Amino acid sequence: MKVVLSGGGTGGHIYPALALAKIIEQKETDAEFLYIGSYRGVEKNIVPQTGIPFMQLDVQGFSRSLSASNFKTVYLFLKAVREAKKILKGFQPDVVVGTGGYVSGAVLYAAQQMKIPTVIHEQNSVAGITNKFLARGATKIGLGFEAAKDQFPADKTVLIGNPRAQEVANLQSDFSWTSYGLKDGVKTLLIFGGSQGAPAINLATLAAIPAFNDRPYQVVLVAGPKRIDNFNRLLAERNLTLGDHIKVLPYIDNMPAVMKKASVLVSRAGATSIAELTALGLPAILVPSPFVTGDHQTKNASSLVEAGAALSIKEPDLNGDSLVKAADALLLDDAQAQAMEKQSAAVGITDAGDRFYDLIKSVI
Repeated sequence: MKVVLSGGGTGGHIYPALALAKIIEQKETDAEFLYIGSYRGVEKNIVPQTGIPFMQLDVQGFSRSLSASNFKTVYLFLKAVREAKKILKGFQPDVVVGTGGYVSGAVLYAAQQMKIPTVIHEQNSVAGITNKFLARGATKIGLGFEAAKDQFPADKTVLIGNPRAQEVANLQSDFSWTSYGLKDGVKTLLIFGGSQGAPAINLATLAAIPAFNDRPYQVVLVAGPKRIDNFNRLLAERNLTLGDHIKVLPYIDNMPAVMKKASVLVSRAGATSIAELTALGLPAILVPSPFVTGDHQTKNASSLVEAGAALSIKEPDLNGDSLVKAADALLLDDAQAQAMEKQSAAVGITDAGDRFYDLIKSVI
């Protein structure tokens, strides 16, 4: 099987594609891959490290206001489509898979014009603009959330989940909290606002420090490499000290392994985060980012809240008191935590990679 993968801009578009590649490799050892990304997205730093052949196209997103830059966007898109056709003609793929981001729009549109089977994957509850554009010509559409079904042609959609979930569910973790100076066997609240940290979550945690100092559970905040200095400065300005059971870190590079040992997770409500935590059956306190297209994180979070698989705090309502209240509800009440674990695991699709593989095979 020869597969072209395309997705870019953010990790949420890239990691599902890479997780899918691992699944395919397990099932078809002679599979060949080519990843087509952009010059602007983080895929240029991530994909080459995997060993998958990587090529780039020059694309950019549309401005949501009237702007002359949109003329350049159209020009770059049409140029990228022409270049993508040349790449596809040379590679001769059996299928082209798009996981979102502007670059996948050019690649899959080129494939559709060349009559090559295409499969798109929508990770979120609200369809992205690129996937909406590609849907009419797509052969099949894999969904991460049932809530996105009404936004695509019904005869093409299949609920498959996010392949990142299967990757995390099968992970064997030998992580120990002792590596951070904490104790194993003690309930631990892991607070993670993304790889760069989230200012609102950091500030709420800062305000919660006096209360967390008195709690029996451990607290780990991942503040972000560029934000930890500011957090520590504010900590000193407010004359706050951290109890021995509280740690503030800049970054965690083995997050799934650490998540597997956490009791409760505080995080944004991105599709990849939700796929990972539900694959682990991990109770969560979700703080949807208000700065995303279509407010899709709020809708992602709502799907878990409605299933009893998570709590959610809107960012304007996030402060020290609301954070502590939510944390206490799950870490001081075993019955509620256990019920949420069960519901989280029920929502998780731990065979998402296999489902995605089967969907791809169905179009070849």
